[in-house]
Amino acid sequence: MTAGEIKGALVHRARALGFDACRVARCDSPSHAAEFRQWLAQNSAGEMSWMERGADKRCDPQQVLPGAKSVIVLALNYWQGASTPSDRRRQTGRIARYAWGDDYHDLIERKLIQLNRFLEEHGGRQKCYVDTGPVLERDFAAAAGIGWHGKSTMLVDQQLGTWFFLAEILTTLELPPDEPQRSRCGSCNRCIDVCPTRAITSAHRLDARRCISYLTIELKGSIPIELRPLIGDRIYGCDDCLEICPWNRFASASRETAFAARPAVGMRLRDYLELDDAQFRALFRGSPIKRIKRRGFLRNVCVALGNVGDESDLPALEAAATDSEPLIAEHANWAIDAIRARRTSCKSVATLNDVASARS
Repeated sequence: MTAGEIKGALVHRARALGFDACRVARCDSPSHAAEFRQWLAQNSAGEMSWMERGADKRCDPQQVLPGAKSVIVLALNYWQGASTPSDRRRQTGRIARYAWGDDYHDLIERKLIQLNRFLEEHGGRQKCYVDTGPVLERDFAAAAGIGWHGKSTMLVDQQLGTWFFLAEILTTLELPPDEPQRSRCGSCNRCIDVCPTRAITSAHRLDARRCISYLTIELKGSIPIELRPLIGDRIYGCDDCLEICPWNRFASASRETAFAARPAVGMRLRDYLELDDAQFRALFRGSPIKRIKRRGFLRNVCVALGNVGDESDLPALEAAATDSEPLIAEHANWAIDAIRARRTSCKSVATLNDVASARS
């Protein structure tokens, strides 16, 4: 088979496996390698030290797979339509859409194994990654034409909008590359303006230390007190800069049923606080949420309750304030103080209104 025929057969197999796009980029140095190093130097990665440890490989794919000629980039739609995993009643926390269902790492890795076997049959050596490898994946995805770099730093596509996972296969096979898409963001700044914590400091610039996804997932310790009120009711990730993108009006629901929302992502916030470690692991088995463990998840739940909870949530928080995990106890105490302060403030406003009414 010629290189073009191998690529055609590969794309056909990828589509049959459920991928929504399969395109190829040359295995050159990523276009934003210098900006990536500058971003690291500015400490914008926060506690994500693994990014700095793998910086040389991220900037030189030959260190990942010597002799690599091509990067195959795959996209998989995870959008579940306009529905939400619950009726969004008050005191139900928000979870990023990508984490509603099964862990995409496991699902996509199984598909990549099959594509790797096909490439091996044609003499290729490969390295396959789903998020976890030392690859600046959005650079290669943009070079392959999977989408373009949105101002939020997320990739955007005309058909998929912002709702898709990326995976990469570095291969020693030299396959015909695809053409990139042109940017279609224009003068739109909605993703920048909507960010609750102003983590998107300018177009294509993100300070991860302020990003709610970082604060609720990557950060292992205490969430900075000044940022807690800005998190609102979000308990795992944040979709604000994705949801606001106008290109999502063309997005269609994913064919992958494994990404459908689990009942666990629609529970009342205070009910999560009743989970012990074994119950947490059972509830989120096979879910992306399991990676932050009980301590991280209940930390987030406490912050959300501090922002949207009321007096009926105090007993659950008071129990959490005695938790053997100090991180949970600390954030539970903060939430208790926040609810009580809000109650005092409401009573003061009500008293002032009564006085004003009596005088009129």
